[in-house]
Amino acid sequence: MIQIAPSILAADFAALGEQIQTVEDAGAHLLHLDVMDGHFVPNITLGPPVVASIRMTTRLPLDVHLMIENPDAYIEAFADAGADWISVHAESCAHLDRTLNRVRSRGLSTGVVLNPATSLSVLENVLALVDFVLIMSVNPGFGAQKFIPYSLQKIEGLRKMIDRRGLSVKIEVDGGVSLDNLCALVRSGAEVLVAGSQIFGSPDPGAVVRQMIDRSSGCFDGGQDEVT
Repeated sequence: MIQIAPSILAADFAALGEQIQTVEDAGAHLLHLDVMDGHFVPNITLGPPVVASIRMTTRLPLDVHLMIENPDAYIEAFADAGADWISVHAESCAHLDRTLNRVRSRGLSTGVVLNPATSLSVLENVLALVDFVLIMSVNPGFGAQKFIPYSLQKIEGLRKMIDRRGLSVKIEVDGGVSLDNLCALVRSGAEVLVAGSQIFGSPDPGAVVRQMIDRSSGCFDGGQDEVT
């Protein structure tokens, strides 16, 4: 089953609780929370106290994406705040194996993230340690960016790598995900789709979540969609 993960980076923070309730009622499977530190990426977003506040407003799993330098220093804080999934960037971890095992030691779904230009080869020795791989299909740091088309080939390559090893690792995709390219992503092997501006930039975020769920269920019925 394809999972839809609304990204609250694009939500209206003045009405965040209401917007979270809207997408939860519409059938969203988890909430994606982008944590940025202004160093690893050129933006600053939220920290553990905001995650803890969100945890009290929803029953959905919280998918916490650490776009930060030295994620080891903050794993415990985000775990304590209520994260269910934590993903770290391969590019920001001096000792990736140690960092991933630290997340796993908290009993959380453990993920590794690859920026657009980062090769799948960095996963060779750690793929069995993770529950999911997050493929960035834009350069991280800001929302509402244009999808990078070569991400599809990267997703396909990752799907083959996972299947060849007989692993149950999920593929998550974040960046420029829309109703137009949703099926292309699913056919390439994506299983968790993060969408921000497509959902929260709409007058009716719940309706978009329902559309994405409905469309994903028919992606293998034929037809093509545009990659934009």
